[in-house]
Amino acid sequence: MDIIRTRDWYYTTNDDPRGYIQPHTLRELWFHTGTACNLACDFCLEGSSPGDQRLQLIRFDDAKPYIDEALTLGVEQFSFTGGEPFLAKDIVSILAYASQYRPCLVLTNASEPLQRRFEQLHDVRNSQYPINFRVSLDYSDADRHDRGRGQGNFDTVLQGLRMLHQAGFSVSVARHMDKNEDSSAVEAAFRTLFIKQGIPENTRIVAFPDFSTPGQALHTPQITEHCMTHYHDQQGRQNFMCAFSKMMVKQNDTMHVYACTLVDDDPEYNLGVSLRESLDQRISMKHHRCYSCFAYGASCSES
Repeated sequence: MDIIRTRDWYYTTNDDPRGYIQPHTLRELWFHTGTACNLACDFCLEGSSPGDQRLQLIRFDDAKPYIDEALTLGVEQFSFTGGEPFLAKDIVSILAYASQYRPCLVLTNASEPLQRRFEQLHDVRNSQYPINFRVSLDYSDADRHDRGRGQGNFDTVLQGLRMLHQAGFSVSVARHMDKNEDSSAVEAAFRTLFIKQGIPENTRIVAFPDFSTPGQALHTPQITEHCMTHYHDQQGRQNFMCAFSKMMVKQNDTMHVYACTLVDDDPEYNLGVSLRESLDQRISMKHHRCYSCFAYGASCSES
């Protein structure tokens, strides 16, 4: 496919060369399972909601060729995000196939869709490689969490976390990061909650800033080539997610390679349909979410 990019991809509004990342490997391949979700959170970075089709639900036949191609490129992990992955009918079949070859990570809200299909997960508990889960638990306070996700969701998510842990799966928690927060105090509150709920106290916690909703044109500092070389050395640049990972999304009944899990709302980050060819393309730092990676080291990866 022909990829058409504007001048903004290459230059800032001040005509400085735009900062970029040169991919150097494919360590992690993400699959976006679709933007359909059982919840409709107004802060969702994907704009997901029940029946949403901005990104289509994937099927086994969509994922398998890219799992196979990624294996030839030395991929080390497969990861899955949504929407809610357990609304994709083939998700367990996809996990069963992928986990024969590499570890898998699934981002989920661990609520009704996962719990309804929990018995199916018993078949993949003893896969060749582990399947791990990252569960969205925004706050350690039930009222604050439920204001964003709906009344009673806090208790439902904790039930899902316990189910996954008791079944022997490794779990982590994704929480919201507030501006100027006392991160140590926030994590201590989560640890206290885990103990009370029968969840391992040392459960990994991953904090994320507010990425805003899709299609927003937020004003953030522009990242130039000078910024990338002055504030980051070569090793630092290689730690950006777009340097070592890609994401597959389904649009118009076709699978496409996107540069990162955070930029699927901008078609300039569509790198085509070939994983191998996508690795040769420089990734512009023009998206407003790129600034979070630049300034804070934000990463969706656990690899």
